[in-house]
Amino acid sequence: VVFQVIKCKAAVAWEAGKPLSLEEVEVAPPKAHEVRIKIVATAVCHTDAYTLSGADPEGCFPVILGHEGAGIVESVGEGVTKVKLGDTVIPLYIPQCGECKFCKNPKTNLCQKIRITQGKGLMPDGTSRFTCKGKQIYHFMGTSTFSEYTVVADISVAKIDAAAPLDKVCLLGCGISTGYGAAVNTAKVEPGSTCAVFGLGGVGLAVIMGCKIAGASRIIGIDLNKDKYAKAKEFGATECISPQDFKKPIQEVLVEMTDGGVDYSFECIGNVGVMRAALEACHKGWGVSVIVGVAAAGQEIATRPFQLVTGRTWKGTAFGGWKSVDNVPKLVTDYMSKKIKVDEFVTHTLPFDKINEAFELMHTGK
Repeated sequence: VVFQVIKCKAAVAWEAGKPLSLEEVEVAPPKAHEVRIKIVATAVCHTDAYTLSGADPEGCFPVILGHEGAGIVESVGEGVTKVKLGDTVIPLYIPQCGECKFCKNPKTNLCQKIRITQGKGLMPDGTSRFTCKGKQIYHFMGTSTFSEYTVVADISVAKIDAAAPLDKVCLLGCGISTGYGAAVNTAKVEPGSTCAVFGLGGVGLAVIMGCKIAGASRIIGIDLNKDKYAKAKEFGATECISPQDFKKPIQEVLVEMTDGGVDYSFECIGNVGVMRAALEACHKGWGVSVIVGVAAAGQEIATRPFQLVTGRTWKGTAFGGWKSVDNVPKLVTDYMSKKIKVDEFVTHTLPFDKINEAFELMHTGK
């Protein structure tokens, strides 16, 4: 079979700090162990905005961003066996090759097979499948979902239920899976426990959902934006507070509210000061704090070692600890059987050419 170059629309980030530009791009056919996907739906995430801002040390330009997408396999390269033409799929920014020492270790989901080339914005063979106006365009996070067609490694796709609504399950490509997994996989929240969730965006709401499903009896949402409280309560928060309403540091407030601190806390913002507060809001002896938010390059976390000596645990999570190829299809099934919420995370649905408006809505917390 001779596959053709596809001409289609994509949102190109020509340089840092500028709006995305809708362009006609050429998408080359998939090479061996690659898959070309017709993207049906994509979401925007703070990670896309972080790279676009220029703060990401791994950011390369020009680039096609986007890593929360869903679509249909259009063609496959030589040697691809896991998916075929017409399959419904979600591209994965953390792949699962099943062969590297990370994939073989049940303690992690961080497959390293294509990490180096992916970080450089290239396919595993060190080249790009995108061109625009005669220029090579970089890939992003191994997914580049801000294009009508994209090419990904065959270890970076999860085949999902064909009946799933793609404009909803695209969110399982990052945000919802990340927050939900932080609660159920990384923290392993227990029934009857008390949890605090810092940051009530999409990821924070997914953490709240996970804590509730795990049986937490008290879930405290923390955010400066009070417009987010009603939604947080819908997802299972028992109460919401703003650090601006108190004279003392928020960790002291939480320790007082919970008779010594929470059992589990989650930082879903990417702010190192809040990471410290989240740890220090944990209960002595057994409190666990999970860092979910991604801080800007070069930032460092701080606390007094005594916080850890006295029995608190500081952890981090990427993509909620899910081994991606194995678990994304199961998460889709859990959504289809109403075990987890997805529809409720969607606030706006826009046509592709309004993608810059989507970023605006995200930045304004809407």
